[in-house]
Amino acid sequence: MQAAATALYLTRITHVRTEPVRRRMVHTSYCWFVDLDDLPRLPGPLAPLARFRGADHLGGAPGEGLRARVDAFLARHGVDLCGGRVTAMMNARVLGYVFNPLTVYWCHDPDERLVCVIAEVHNTYGQRHSYLLETDRRGRASADKAFYVSPFNDSDGRYGMALPEPGAHLALNVTLHRDGHDPFIAQVTGDRLPATVGNILRAQLRAPWAPLAVSAYIRAEGVRLWARGLPILPRPAHPRHAASDSRPGSTALGQARDGDADRAGGTVRVPDAPRTVRARLAAPVVALLFRRIAGRLAAQGTPIRIELPDGTVIGDAAEPSPDLPPAPRMILHDPAAFARRVGADGLIGFGEAYMAGDWASPDLDAVLARLATRMTDLVPGRLQGLRRLYVRARPQHERNTTENARRNIAEHYDLSNDFFALFLDPTMTYSSGLFDDAQAAGWGDLAAAQRAKIDRLLDAAGVGEGTRLLEIGTGWGELCIRAAARGAHVRSVTLSEEQQAEAARRVRAAGYGDRVRVDLCDYRAVDGQYDAVVSVEMIEAVGHEYWAGYFRSVDALLAPGGRFALQAITMPHDRMLRTRDTYTWIQKYIFPGGFLPSAQAIESVARRCTDLRVRGTMSFGPHYARTLRLWDQRSQAQSRRIAALGFDRVFRRMWHFYLCYAEAGFRSGYLDVQQIVLDRPVERTPAPLQVGTDREGR
Repeated sequence: MQAAATALYLTRITHVRTEPVRRRMVHTSYCWFVDLDDLPRLPGPLAPLARFRGADHLGGAPGEGLRARVDAFLARHGVDLCGGRVTAMMNARVLGYVFNPLTVYWCHDPDERLVCVIAEVHNTYGQRHSYLLETDRRGRASADKAFYVSPFNDSDGRYGMALPEPGAHLALNVTLHRDGHDPFIAQVTGDRLPATVGNILRAQLRAPWAPLAVSAYIRAEGVRLWARGLPILPRPAHPRHAASDSRPGSTALGQARDGDADRAGGTVRVPDAPRTVRARLAAPVVALLFRRIAGRLAAQGTPIRIELPDGTVIGDAAEPSPDLPPAPRMILHDPAAFARRVGADGLIGFGEAYMAGDWASPDLDAVLARLATRMTDLVPGRLQGLRRLYVRARPQHERNTTENARRNIAEHYDLSNDFFALFLDPTMTYSSGLFDDAQAAGWGDLAAAQRAKIDRLLDAAGVGEGTRLLEIGTGWGELCIRAAARGAHVRSVTLSEEQQAEAARRVRAAGYGDRVRVDLCDYRAVDGQYDAVVSVEMIEAVGHEYWAGYFRSVDALLAPGGRFALQAITMPHDRMLRTRDTYTWIQKYIFPGGFLPSAQAIESVARRCTDLRVRGTMSFGPHYARTLRLWDQRSQAQSRRIAALGFDRVFRRMWHFYLCYAEAGFRSGYLDVQQIVLDRPVERTPAPLQVGTDREGR
């Protein structure tokens, strides 16, 4: 198959706004028409004038090429081009800068038939959204608007698009339809030129540094419209890259994280149950193993009632007795798919089976808690010995390098501030509370428990009037506010853009804007000296490969006589050692790059790499179980409002599974949460700090 000839189009771009003011904007530029299997490479001194990088488009792993990203994107939407050609109209990176308001990909099968079109839209906030389209013979298609492009237009309405593959002439049109009128129309027209050296230089003279010029022109136009009195509409929380599938009969999908699970803020697609040789061979073993597990749980007095579609019950066939609580129910809707998923991917498959609806439970937290309680002895020892050969290794692109860490954080914490507000208490604190009575606490006790946890940590760090405090991991700002109320001067760092914006707003609203600075900054890039450093449940996002660097950073930032107060979710040390190189459902779907330390690991890394030593700990795991229960109850009660934000049914099942999965870990004692205080022993003041060691946190 012969590649399409690379070409240039000298373009005329027209934007017509009809309301609330009428405004017409016209400018000239140029764009490239390329074959993704034969991207142009300019010779020598011309090379900086046109570079094409996969990282500038769609979503994917670092270093992944543009064609690979398109193929992976299409595969996640069930499209296989079988090696067919993909052409694209786009802007190149010029002198190191790129801005693509619209990139269009025409995707063909091996017989050169057009299969689909991808329209990728970029806004000036660094976000992008891809619309997957099925066009008619004239290149026309439509799609619901799902992306905030202009600060003067919200995300309502429907696009009508005309995107025919260009020949001698380029003619693209995008019209926004809303309530019987068209508030915005964009057109791109141009004539084709071969991509010769002379024409490339001609294009540069016509539109010098075109990507930057286009970006600057759009911003200048925004300022003009604002000056004319157009109100600025708030920007919703979009993920860095999302997608909509607008083909007839399709559903909206999102960006992949690991090549087979789609995420785009509120939409999730679970891969189909595998039919590989491995899955088929392992499925009967899984079915037998689950029968064995059910029998062992019943013999130990902690049964699970596993119900099959044909009415068969495994594990607890007896009717509930008034003297005993009923066994929690695990209802297998598709035992074959369940067994293949677990057989292919272990606990990842177990979670995916729940997300896909292969099994369900009205007592999900109880089912997971009973499995977690017997985690170490449910699987025969000879099978546990094969674990390293069986489970997946963590993907390299999720390791928390400086480049990857921000993306990993955004995958979870930038879902939507509005979403988190629906199930968190008014303090917007997303970590364990510290209750007066964890067993009896209700929703009305949660905000006070969060403040009590924060105050205890600030007390342990010695935060008071004039303290220079560094917080690593901002959350939504409650700790900043409470520290500032004590008279501290706070610098808080986060990698979440959404959290930074909301935390800064809350700090200003509380009247502490002069005492608190919230920076979008990696902990490895922080400078200065601080009397105290605090970090609440952020070390879990560091990754075990980077723990030494994390503690060295804190040690370097901590002034003489200072204290480091850390709240961390921990697991048993032996379990940590066995799982540190494997990939879990939580890492794949909830916290990419995350890994839980043990208390022993924290102490040993600090001792080995720094002068810091643990001087006190407090453990309060049951309080986290209660916190998670309250969050889950709240999110279930708010299900309709969560759906209204665009979070689909699969996402909501995933979130319910995550909260119950975590609760089961704490309730079973498999997980713990601790406040740990470190300082330099030679600098200790004579008065000892009473940190406490009560494992119930009372």
